[in-house]
Amino acid sequence: MTKITPDHLARSAFVYVRQSTAMQVTHNLESQRRQYSLADRARHLGWKNVELIDDDLGRSGGGVRRPGFERLLAAICEGRVGAVLSVEASRLARNGRDWHTLLEFCGLVGTIIVDEDGAYDPASPNDRLLLGMKGTMSEMELSVFRQRSIEAMKQKARRGELFLTVAVGYVKSGLDKIEKDPDRRVQEAIALVFRKFNELQTIRQVLVWLRQENIPLPVLTVGDAPDRVTWQAPVYPTVHHILTNPVYAGAYAFGRRTMRVVIENGRKRIIRSMQRDWRSWSVLIQDHHEGYIPWADFERNQNLIADNANGKRFMSRGAIRRGEALLAGLLRCARCGRKLHVRYSDGAPRYQCVGAFNQVAAAKCIIFSGNRPDRMVSKEVIDRLQPLGIEAALAGIKARSQKRSEKRDQLDFALRQARFEAARAHRQYDAIDPDNRLVAEELERRWNERLVAVRSLETEINQLDAGTELLLTSVDRERLMALGRDVAAAWDSPRATHETRKKIVRTVIVEIVVDVVGDTLEMVVHWRGDDHTRLTVKKNRTGRTDWCTEEDVIELVRALARHMPDQTIAAVLNRLGKSTSHGHSWTRGSICSLRHQYDIAIHRPGERAERQEATINEAATVLSVSTTTIRRLIANGTLPATQPCRGAPWIIKHGDLMADPVRAEANARRSRRPQPDDSQQNLLDL
Repeated sequence: MTKITPDHLARSAFVYVRQSTAMQVTHNLESQRRQYSLADRARHLGWKNVELIDDDLGRSGGGVRRPGFERLLAAICEGRVGAVLSVEASRLARNGRDWHTLLEFCGLVGTIIVDEDGAYDPASPNDRLLLGMKGTMSEMELSVFRQRSIEAMKQKARRGELFLTVAVGYVKSGLDKIEKDPDRRVQEAIALVFRKFNELQTIRQVLVWLRQENIPLPVLTVGDAPDRVTWQAPVYPTVHHILTNPVYAGAYAFGRRTMRVVIENGRKRIIRSMQRDWRSWSVLIQDHHEGYIPWADFERNQNLIADNANGKRFMSRGAIRRGEALLAGLLRCARCGRKLHVRYSDGAPRYQCVGAFNQVAAAKCIIFSGNRPDRMVSKEVIDRLQPLGIEAALAGIKARSQKRSEKRDQLDFALRQARFEAARAHRQYDAIDPDNRLVAEELERRWNERLVAVRSLETEINQLDAGTELLLTSVDRERLMALGRDVAAAWDSPRATHETRKKIVRTVIVEIVVDVVGDTLEMVVHWRGDDHTRLTVKKNRTGRTDWCTEEDVIELVRALARHMPDQTIAAVLNRLGKSTSHGHSWTRGSICSLRHQYDIAIHRPGERAERQEATINEAATVLSVSTTTIRRLIANGTLPATQPCRGAPWIIKHGDLMADPVRAEANARRSRRPQPDDSQQNLLDL
């Protein structure tokens, strides 16, 4: 070739090898041989130093970053490349930008391009025109092929016959149909995931339960593995895929993912995302094949999964979280429509709307204590569920027994498969020549591993059968039925967790719209079934909670503290039936704590004397009458006196005690007192 000069031969020849996909690298070996053979052609043309660049095997030329191509451009710019060899222009580039960049660099440094048809000098106008046409034709050819293949795929998908992959739990039957996997263990494992989600309501709780019970899930193998399905410990993506894939609802779906192209660092990047709304899918054919669940259950599951996402949607309630707040995720502000958040203060829940506060730094819409609304809604829920209590108890008994049977079934299926694999390993061991120890030892090791797996499963099943912790005794059954007859007792049972109560509330309530009007909460409860209930709840005053001491008790302690010590005050309050804010009896310590909290001074001995006050006993001593006489004087209004509460001492002013009517009445009562008769007494001689 006359275009090859000694200057070109003095430099190196670079052979660029590329295939678009990993599948082509594995199966399309003839293309690889053609490209690698260009090294021999370069030597035949006179180059002694030939370098291969095959870093881009399995990489597309359509805008994806290619380190091999970048290394080739760097070598060209350094002037080390005399010729670039490739089978055709599409191997070097599949977009105009990379192709013309290569031609520009080669023309500047005097590098020629060689393919199977000949050699081209990019510095020559005619060759540059020919190379440009080849690149344009290659790009056009790729676009036509891509458009044809995509349209063919869409047309086949509209008929429900396109299956690029088949989900675990299904197998292909023919070229354009799928059916359930005949392996019953696979079927039961997938059905178990849907049953547990229907019970537990969240994907994470299903995953936690499967992990706790050590139940594996089927997973499709990658590559040329002999077994299409392997069993692995469940992970979140596996459970999420089973619960969100419409194929398990008997539907054929195409176009669930969207594609968006962006430019990053001068390169094309394709971003794919999943469309959750099935109405926006390109193709959806319901009742296409046999499903594991009905389509209605699939829609309900998707709504529940979306509703569990915290902060992802405006109307989502969020998943159930820890804490005592019963209505978390259900309350919605009547003013701005945003969901209320929960904040705990000293262990007590408080609901608040922070929408306007976060958006425009305005004051929070509403904020209130959660104890009273929680109790009010709990009462409404109990009233609605009371007629269904017996049915719930029977369902609880059934669920208790079903929990054990579900794990037992999964272990039975695993044991049957393990026995099959052990028998197959035994047959393989028997079929080998025992003298061939290199093979016989390996087969014997595999057989022993299968036997150990069988023994382990048998032991686990025996332990499950021997255990009685999941079995209901007659006493437990009767107690559960009693709770079913009295839903309120079941609700307040110490064994009823906050999570259980929240699940019950969410089962019957969609959401609650709440507003603060004056000192009351106006609530509209939206029940499932489109029923509504309006509730009015008294709101705690600012700075007070349900755990605050009542005002009348505080004032009573303030009055009693002027007349008696803390121990006596506690006794008086207990006799009156007064209790602390938490419902406990009063003690000297609790009275002392209350005084410190409300700045009430402690009682000092002699304090009444300084105020010129006397008790009944002290007044009787001053007037030389009995305490009964003093009580009569107080009862008939002659002697003014005050008493803070029943059981507290009567307080009498000294001025009132020395009044003339009081002293006259006291003298009159003393004069009517019978004198002792000494006539019948014998005198002692001293």
